[in-house]
Amino acid sequence: MSDYAKGLEGVIANESALSKVEGADGRLSYLGYSIDDLVENCTFEEVTFLLHRGKLPTQSELDDFAKSLRATRAIPQGVIDFLKAAPKDANPMDVLRTGVSMLGLSDKRAKIGEPDQVANREVALSLVAQTPVIVAYYHRARQGLELPPVRDDLSEAGHFLYLMTGEEPSTAATKTLDIAYILHADHGMNASTFSSRVTIATLSDIYSAMTSAIGTLKGPLHGGANEGVIKMLQEIGDLESVDAYVEDCLANKKKIMGIGHRVYKVLDPRAPHLQKMAIKLTEELGETKWIDMSERIASLMREKKGLNANVDFYSATVYYSLDIPTDLFTPIFAIARMAGWTAQVLEQLDDNRLYRPLTKYVGPAELSPVPAINDRQ
Repeated sequence: MSDYAKGLEGVIANESALSKVEGADGRLSYLGYSIDDLVENCTFEEVTFLLHRGKLPTQSELDDFAKSLRATRAIPQGVIDFLKAAPKDANPMDVLRTGVSMLGLSDKRAKIGEPDQVANREVALSLVAQTPVIVAYYHRARQGLELPPVRDDLSEAGHFLYLMTGEEPSTAATKTLDIAYILHADHGMNASTFSSRVTIATLSDIYSAMTSAIGTLKGPLHGGANEGVIKMLQEIGDLESVDAYVEDCLANKKKIMGIGHRVYKVLDPRAPHLQKMAIKLTEELGETKWIDMSERIASLMREKKGLNANVDFYSATVYYSLDIPTDLFTPIFAIARMAGWTAQVLEQLDDNRLYRPLTKYVGPAELSPVPAINDRQ
């Protein structure tokens, strides 16, 4: 048995009231509210309020909160200029990472040292509002399209869809994306949340912490997995080829994207909501091929390996059905998770301690003299 936890698995590094991930039972809750109830009864704005303020809002509180969010959507001209000048074939996560970092250049509230939590909460709110604008504006800029001015009469989900297309979004599409946002808003001490808390714990600024988080989420073992799901489905091609593909992957120990989870030992509690939306959307579009393939893969993996689909498995089909480009799947994850990341760093600063884990040294046991340069092998 190892005398350390590789990857810090199972190690408790801090306390948090924000989200409870119960891997053995397949449950997820935010501040004591089941994700199932939140999806049925709340909007993303309400969930963001919950994460930032520690309680669900009253109607008047929600109205004021939504108004504040919408009032901070506009991004600086320098960031807009960057989005227009960025390479058209750049990874959108790289563009988002740089865009968020640039926001901090023009924000005088972005200070290091002893935290001003009043200012930090304002910054956190503006980051939730501005992140989707950066993503949508870059998508339009790389196509040579005009950038619609931000509006203050649409929800966060509806506004993003409007900026993406320049057209009024449907109620169904807005509701679908809103639910996806809620499901992705926070998820315990995942890799990107950990990196954001490590950064802010040094008393750096929130923009630096969010830049760390975005860079971490980009990886295919974290947020980038949802892009891999669609690429996998496209590689398989059709329903008839699924069984052979899965058999080949299992025989050659290849990873099947969107299956299994580091924490959940049973079904990811977010997956059924996205599964239901994926089925509904594909039926409405009259093209059920992708969801049919997905369901077959999920069935085979449960049967052969005892593994279940995770949140990425069905979110990919949902986004694809909303006509969102594959390379924007992970940025949308970041848009939703910005609510949780910012709440996590605010919580970290309320009772801060620098993260300083140890490492197990496995290098040479004895010291050696440094040989002259001509004597070295």
